[in-house]
Amino acid sequence: MAMLIVVNEIEWEMPCGCTAGDLRDQLKPDADVLIVNGFPAEPGQQLLDGDRLVLIRRGAVPDAAELDALLSARHTPGVHDRVRQATIGIAGVGGLGSAVAIALARTGVGRLIVADFDLVEPSNLNRQHYFLDQLGLPKVYALRDTLARINPHVHVAACHLRLTPGNIAEIFGSVDVLVEAFDRAEQKAMLVETFAARFPDKPVVAGSGMAGAGPSNNIATRRHGRNLYLCGDASTAAAPGVGLMAPRVGIAAHHQANAVLLLLLGEDPSAEG
Repeated sequence: MAMLIVVNEIEWEMPCGCTAGDLRDQLKPDADVLIVNGFPAEPGQQLLDGDRLVLIRRGAVPDAAELDALLSARHTPGVHDRVRQATIGIAGVGGLGSAVAIALARTGVGRLIVADFDLVEPSNLNRQHYFLDQLGLPKVYALRDTLARINPHVHVAACHLRLTPGNIAEIFGSVDVLVEAFDRAEQKAMLVETFAARFPDKPVVAGSGMAGAGPSNNIATRRHGRNLYLCGDASTAAAPGVGLMAPRVGIAAHHQANAVLLLLLGEDPSAEG
């Protein structure tokens, strides 16, 4: 009797009772990392019908056909197929937005629409995902280049412009989820109100409260109303003597990225959910 095993995203019909090592020896003998259903496995692990096996050779640069499978190797089965169909919008690519974009690219989200009018400057480097050789470049173009180095399968639409009530619907109308990653409260309100008025059924994941060096555990994801999720401590704003630094900004950003992932999987990302 045969069973179906997915190896590096290709289906193979194999005899019952075969092991991960059997398939490695048959399909990729030089592989020295074996991952079954998102978890490292020994060669002797028996496989079951429907299992997903990823075979990796350390240090080898995969070709384009292999890369998608290898990026998803540690995912929970079923996640990658869903997220790579998604389009996510990110409004603002500073400390929050650049970190969210990188997390989602590593997760395998298929399309990102990023919008920001700003340039990379030295003060950004304390918390934003840019490099010295990118100083002076538009942030969206610098981020697009960085994302291409991480996962060239992600399509990035980079919009170097200032978002206004007049262009938000045009730029973000195709997204499944919108991430708000602005600095100023009035910009945040403008974006959320404009988008919600045009697309009331689409969720928005926003950031609120991550300044300073306060407790990490105060940062949470909370649901407000029907389709708005706020990530942060909801109180700690940047002010004289209370700056924005990589640790707490990064925690809030990854709350946002995780909220996006859960929404794509049909789950409630809020702390109360």
